[in-house]
Amino acid sequence: MTAIRGQAQPAAGLKASGTESDTVIIGLEVHCQLNTESKLFCGCSTDYRNDPPNTHVCPTCLGLPGSLPSMNRRAVEYALRVAKALNCQVAEEAEFARKNYFYPDLPKGFQITMYNLPLAEGGYLDIEGEEGEKRVRITRIHLEEDPGRLVHMGTPDRPRYTLVDYNRSGIPLIEIVTEPDLRSPKEARRLLNGLRTTLEYLGVFDGDREGSLRVDANISIPGSERVEVKNISSYKGVEKALTYEMTRQRNVIRRGQKVERETRHFVEARGVTTSARSKEQEHDYRYFTEPDLRPLQVRGWVEGIVLPELPAARRDRFMAQYGISPDHARTLCGELRLAEFFEEMAPCGNPPLAATWVADTLQGELNYREMEIGKVPPAHFRELLDLLQRRELTDKAAVEVLRQMLDQCVAGETVETPAQIMEKNTLGKTAGDAFTPVVREVIAECGDAVRDYRAGKGEALNFLVGQVMKRTRGRADPKELTRILKEELARGGT
Repeated sequence: MTAIRGQAQPAAGLKASGTESDTVIIGLEVHCQLNTESKLFCGCSTDYRNDPPNTHVCPTCLGLPGSLPSMNRRAVEYALRVAKALNCQVAEEAEFARKNYFYPDLPKGFQITMYNLPLAEGGYLDIEGEEGEKRVRITRIHLEEDPGRLVHMGTPDRPRYTLVDYNRSGIPLIEIVTEPDLRSPKEARRLLNGLRTTLEYLGVFDGDREGSLRVDANISIPGSERVEVKNISSYKGVEKALTYEMTRQRNVIRRGQKVERETRHFVEARGVTTSARSKEQEHDYRYFTEPDLRPLQVRGWVEGIVLPELPAARRDRFMAQYGISPDHARTLCGELRLAEFFEEMAPCGNPPLAATWVADTLQGELNYREMEIGKVPPAHFRELLDLLQRRELTDKAAVEVLRQMLDQCVAGETVETPAQIMEKNTLGKTAGDAFTPVVREVIAECGDAVRDYRAGKGEALNFLVGQVMKRTRGRADPKELTRILKEELARGGT
């Protein structure tokens, strides 16, 4: 939880649009729990989330007198993976320090972190910025222990009392500190999405775990003091908190007042930030070298770390190997499980079709249901793609089959195969000529559209096709229906 030193300064090339108050400067401090089996300085299990409070503790993570920390080598290796993936310069030597402050969730009265000698510095991550691809600089990456967890009983604003759970105390954290290169809340969210994806590809992070990622966001208007918004626990929350804080600071400036340097908390239920305290300076924490841990000689370790295929490399491979569009490749590789699911579908014989259905149709249906892709039976989805390729289903009918299949997954029912759903609901594709009577009915009932078509308005034909598709429940090929409609209209149907 080390603050960025000094006042945040604009990155090189900062362009203000309009007045200074139209520009915002954002830097993030991202805390990610490493997915190790034991804590950073003791052997207590990190798998505590479904267990009672204060059951994964020992004298070391409780800070009892006489207990001594013992370094978790796996945590250091995971942190070095991240440093290498983010193009950082790994230090010759890293050193732990004590960060002294009093808080109920910090049993020792200090936190073991890194200060003067972090693990790595000077990296970057490329994201999609407001004006195209953008490089966000990484200031430093360091290891530290997670504090415990406070549970406020009552409302978030007015808790009646607070309980402390030390199960989380001592969980390995990396803190990734960025330079103030972000220029909007949307860019901040994109950076977090990019970081999460990279960490998941590296296998060091489980984003589905509660509390696994927390963000402190530093935001300022040029010429004003910097405000820190603490402990934001969701990706959407970061964008919402920064949007609110940006508007609040601009309003303060418009009223001729001064933005105070302070720490604020984000109240997610209300979507607002509230003042917590004046911003601490680094000297307030009285850092000094941790006497119970030797410095880490880490430069030799990083040379032996072999990284897996990272999102950018997989994105390029997908385009080259499968011939899919850059947009589909970006969407698919933006989440590890989605990319892996697509690779299972790609051998279907038509990778671009699979990419369209996974990245667009399936992803949209999953988002609507707040459902994870891991619950989708791969064999069922492959069968759906096969039915599409054999032209036994139209696109519209295939969407209906997919929706029924996903609804069965959500309900915990036995998931029927696409062929079973198609047959049960009579969704199979039928030859277009079989729908000629329906075409004639639509022409007879939609006189205005027919007149518009004959007047040269092309969109009228699309309307008529849509009406026929609606009545046939999507079982006809739109191209065939267009042909039949044109023939019937040419014959003088009214």
